[in-house]
Amino acid sequence: MTVQINTDNNVEGNARLKAYISDELGTALARFEDKITRLEVHLGDENSAKSGLDDKRCLIEARPINMQPLAVTNYADTTEKAFHGALDKIKKVLETTFEKKKTY
Repeated sequence: MTVQINTDNNVEGNARLKAYISDELGTALARFEDKITRLEVHLGDENSAKSGLDDKRCLIEARPINMQPLAVTNYADTTEKAFHGALDKIKKVLETTFEKKKTY
């Protein structure tokens, strides 16, 4: 399972952040590792330099083998909260999808 992390110009995508996200994804989605080819994480700040409520966005796209990609988006006041919210959502979507296919 390949993990690709993308950030917009308003989110600092340093090596520590990327390592943290990769580790969290690997741990949380380990049971789906043989069913997913790639995970893409897109982090962004909707309001750029201005502050605002829930202006940090995290989109996680999972690409299951022989299936259409699945994507979820979560907004929060920090990048970390947005990521964890999206992680919870993608975990539920994957559980439901693979449970329906009975390949889980």
